[in-house]
Amino acid sequence: MNGYLQINGVTKRFGDFTALEKVDLSVEKGEFVTFLGPSGSGKTTTLMIMAGFEKATHGDVLIEGRSISRLAPHERNIGIVFQNYALFPHKTAAENVYFPLQMRGVGKADGLRRAKEMLDLVGLSGMAERYPKELSGGQQQRVALARALVFEPSLLLLDEPLGALDKNLREQMQIEIKRIQRTLGVTTIFVTHDQSEAMSMSDRIVVFEKGRIEQAATPLDIYHRPKTKFVAGFVGESNLVPAKVSDAAAGVAVSPALGPCDFEPAEGISAGDDLTLLIRPEHIRLSRQPLEGRQNASMLVDTIVNYGDNALVIGRVGDLPMRVRVLGADVVVIREGENCCISWPPEAVFAIPDLPGR
Repeated sequence: MNGYLQINGVTKRFGDFTALEKVDLSVEKGEFVTFLGPSGSGKTTTLMIMAGFEKATHGDVLIEGRSISRLAPHERNIGIVFQNYALFPHKTAAENVYFPLQMRGVGKADGLRRAKEMLDLVGLSGMAERYPKELSGGQQQRVALARALVFEPSLLLLDEPLGALDKNLREQMQIEIKRIQRTLGVTTIFVTHDQSEAMSMSDRIVVFEKGRIEQAATPLDIYHRPKTKFVAGFVGESNLVPAKVSDAAAGVAVSPALGPCDFEPAEGISAGDDLTLLIRPEHIRLSRQPLEGRQNASMLVDTIVNYGDNALVIGRVGDLPMRVRVLGADVVVIREGENCCISWPPEAVFAIPDLPGR
């Protein structure tokens, strides 16, 4: 396994608890990779091992082919931004950014000049002399980012850095962080449990669950071609339909609730296999009558959640729960407690083999 950053067989145990189990990952230089997963899945533990704040029980971390596992955190040339920005309250923004340069022996005049240049890059021109208490949460976050980047780190680690910001500011900072990362070309690992952050910012997403990597792929592949039921259920809204393969070559499976369903044939799927069919809610249409050229089923509507521009329709096909995402104007054709027809094109069905333990 080659790459600018390599995580090779990293395992981490805390007593009898295994937090990470043989994690392998390769990251290219300049790539923006997001670790996504629920709390306790292992994403932050992996980041802490890269940063040097935790020691792996087994395995190694390398940057440009050189092991950093035995180096102290300050020897690794890694920039880190946490949710708690940890700015020095008695130092100005420029002095906070200058601090890591000061620790590296850079003179004050040159260091403060470089600090101000980095503050300009993160959009804080004219705020170099302000103290943290004089800055908003978003501005403090930018100071912390500038401090992590000013010494030209080999790797930038971001651990839930937007968690304390409100929705609008979070979205603004997502765009800004990605812009800065592209401008500098720094290899970046971003840890979050927020799917929208992962989807909008990443070159690749690494989905963690129970201390292992479930899938590492582009955002579109993670969303449209998940490898496991966990990834399909965790990322985005999903309809997960149990089925059994009847014709693997033709891509036909039979669901107790939906009957025969077409899916795109895939390697490793044989007749008689149990699998899960994924149908995203936005690929399903509501109607009064079955539609030609599509697969159809009758659904009893339980709940309609209206968001204005769109609505989520929750219902049941027999005992199978189904979710349909429609434009807000389309939901007027159906009411709670009524039966309707749902339909989808065969190409909207993705087959996920049932893997042991997954």
